[in-house]
Amino acid sequence: MDDPDLTTLAEPGAEIAVRVTPRASRNAVVVQDGQVRVLVTTVPEDGKANKAVVKLLARALGIAPSRLELVRGATARDKTFRVR
Repeated sequence: MDDPDLTTLAEPGAEIAVRVTPRASRNAVVVQDGQVRVLVTTVPEDGKANKAVVKLLARALGIAPSRLELVRGATARDKTFRVR
């Protein structure tokens, strides 16, 4: 399954709400009912899942991972990222 094209959300300063599912069976970015969901196979410890989320989300947005900043939800499933 290909990641959705989220390049329209990649405006500088835009905030993107994401629901994360760690320990999933596959890595994927899906848009379901207007909500962005990121599934990662990594475990949520020592920031490993957050790093995987940034990598997948950046690829779907068509930007470099360094342009994404985690604003809220470092330890929660619901996260907010800002595009720099």
